Amino acid sequence: RYVRCQMAIPGLTTYGSRGDATVPALNPAQTRTWEHRPYINTVPALFEHLRVALGNDVELLHDVHERIPASDGVWLAKALEQYRLFFLEDLFSPEDIAYFNIVRQQTSTPLAMGELFVNQAEYVPLIKDRLIDFIRVHISDIGGFTMAHKLAAFCEFMGVRTAWHGPGDVSPIGHAANMHLDLATPNFGIQELSLMGDELREVFPGTPEVHDGAMWANDLPGWGVDIDEALAARYPFKEEPGNGYWPEIRRLDGTIIKP
Repeated sequence: RYVRCQMAIPGLTTYGSRGDATVPALNPAQTRTWEHRPYINTVPALFEHLRVALGNDVELLHDVHERIPASDGVWLAKALEQYRLFFLEDLFSPEDIAYFNIVRQQTSTPLAMGELFVNQAEYVPLIKDRLIDFIRVHISDIGGFTMAHKLAAFCEFMGVRTAWHGPGDVSPIGHAANMHLDLATPNFGIQELSLMGDELREVFPGTPEVHDGAMWANDLPGWGVDIDEALAARYPFKEEPGNGYWPEIRRLDGTIIKP
């Protein structure tokens, strides 16, 4: 079993993904609050608890989401080493990838990176110098299936495994593309997937089935997924403030956090 383990800090958002009910309903400029110090002080305790409760037979993953200063990222990776994570994700933001050189010299915690990458200048140095263990790119952001297939082959030479980005805002067609790439990749590592409800399966016939934690491909042509536009018309996009963008993340003193 592979489990991504996240947590909330009282009084703060989780790691930029959700806030509380205090934001005015019609305010398009939403703001979320975050403090790195309570977070990094609590995460090691979370994984100590999980290892005591679950033992070593369950693989544990954690996503930092580029929300902490780079020097604290080095400390956190070292602090989590004893808990044998499957990987620690997005420890640094893309503009701070030089810190992977530092953290690699100080800890054996497996590292995953890449969901914000958009070009070769960001990921080639990390792979070439074996500074990460898993590549986490969003395949449509780097040029599509063909480019991702080339990237996977390059990673294979360097001992880097794949873990393509598969969040909830990816359609069933996108998840199917990830799965087909996984099936064609010898250095496949793990695949992120958001479970899809009945409405999505109705609109996208052929959506990959999930059984016992694994996606199953079908034998239909192409990606194996179609779209029923007539059925899709029953579920119009709900226009509301905030659709289509991430809220800004700030510290309690108002300092903005990037990315």
